[in-house]
Amino acid sequence: MSDRGKVFVALFSGINVGGNRIVKMAELRSFFGELGFADVATYVQSGNAVFRSRKGDAASLTKQLEAAFEKKWGFHSRIMVRDLDWFERLVKENPYPDVVGEPTKLHAYVLERAPTADEIARLAEKCTGPENFEIKGDVLYLHAPDGLGKSVFANLIPRTLKVPGTARNWRTVLTLLEMAGQAGAG
Repeated sequence: MSDRGKVFVALFSGINVGGNRIVKMAELRSFFGELGFADVATYVQSGNAVFRSRKGDAASLTKQLEAAFEKKWGFHSRIMVRDLDWFERLVKENPYPDVVGEPTKLHAYVLERAPTADEIARLAEKCTGPENFEIKGDVLYLHAPDGLGKSVFANLIPRTLKVPGTARNWRTVLTLLEMAGQAGAG
């Protein structure tokens, strides 16, 4: 880690969805700055932030951010914090390279933990439509050929898998990786 700190990405869930729990990205950037983080950048309204921290790891930063966020905005948002190396691995290990040209049909679910074999088996039983999924560690890759909005299976993932997580389409994944890489090079 350089003396400037390490680059992380924070993925928020449950904010700015359907006009509820509104958090402006300018306010979110200020929030990160107030907590002492540097080189803060956000991407789209769903709550994605790239930032640099001089101390802490993904787990401790997650706890710090969730507590401070709830105190400031008055509601809980599950936050998944991952570092640049993790994002690079997520992209490199994509089991659906032939779909990257259709980024709205490929999604990565960032999971709080790696699911157990039993949890994965339960989910596989529900995957009866045109979708395909693969889990690698704490990432679920979903290829939804008809898009996420029309996927019945995608709606079943959280309550069947029962591992908290948040999904991002492939365009967002690649953009966040690029942003984190630029922050890391800067």
